[in-house]
Amino acid sequence: MRFKGLDLNLIIALDVLLEERSVSAAAARMNLTQPALSAALSRLRRYFDDDLLLAVGRRMIPTPLAEELRPLTKQLMRDASAFINLSSSFDPATSKRRFAIGTSDYILTVLIAPMLAHLQSIAPGVQLDVFPTGPEIHERLDRGDIDLVIGPEPFLSPSAPTEVLFDERHVVVGWSGNPAMHQPIDVDRFFELGHVAVRIGMERELSFAERHLEAYASRRRIEVTTTAFSSTPRLVVGTSRIAVLQERLAATFLPGLPLAVQPLPIDMPPLKELVQFHPTRATDAGLRWLIDVLRHMSQTGSPRINNIDGYRSEQ
Repeated sequence: MRFKGLDLNLIIALDVLLEERSVSAAAARMNLTQPALSAALSRLRRYFDDDLLLAVGRRMIPTPLAEELRPLTKQLMRDASAFINLSSSFDPATSKRRFAIGTSDYILTVLIAPMLAHLQSIAPGVQLDVFPTGPEIHERLDRGDIDLVIGPEPFLSPSAPTEVLFDERHVVVGWSGNPAMHQPIDVDRFFELGHVAVRIGMERELSFAERHLEAYASRRRIEVTTTAFSSTPRLVVGTSRIAVLQERLAATFLPGLPLAVQPLPIDMPPLKELVQFHPTRATDAGLRWLIDVLRHMSQTGSPRINNIDGYRSEQ
């Protein structure tokens, strides 16, 4: 479709080209051949009578005009998304929509995995793409590549709407054969034991718990670090080490691993897990449905520990 002589499909190509600054990378992202996207760039150059992107080494540098067009292109894409969302209804029973969610392996394990069984019966055609969190996740949310980001408030963007999904407490997890785990752990014993810590991604970003434990850095003995919450329970089995873990994640692994759980002997605020979306998606019927399902599953389908004090698995 053309508007004032411009094929509107070219706006999508321009948006991706200005993001990637590479014809090959933009083509791969759009599932097009490189010649097809090169042809689109040529048409854009003719329309605007400007090079738009200049090859410098292996990268392409935007021209001054392209820099002016970039925010306008982004706004057009956001407005188009809002228009589509407002003009569409959503029927989960028949929908084949694919939702993109950015979140941690913790949420994937305790919330999304149980939700999949629920979706099988109520929304069999709905599909999910789950992406790991990281510094780039906010950019992906801003440009519309991600529908939702789920995480603690300190890790979310301050410029997009959020809603609380659930609160979570942290517990101490250790091997059930570890004598230290057979009774409540006091503060001194907590710091005498070796710890398994979670540091997120290649940047080794501190998790929510690690941020609050940072005040005790001089007293802790971190003997093992991992980038995945879900790997932590296995790393304490057969050792005298302990880990500070989200209650729901500990509850998920208790039936299958020889673990014991004790209350955390130091003060730590509850972990608030929030869902975040782009402002233009606020009235997206499909997204509202998904958030409602996530909230319902967090209340009814996520594992919990009834009695933390001295809980040990039967293994």
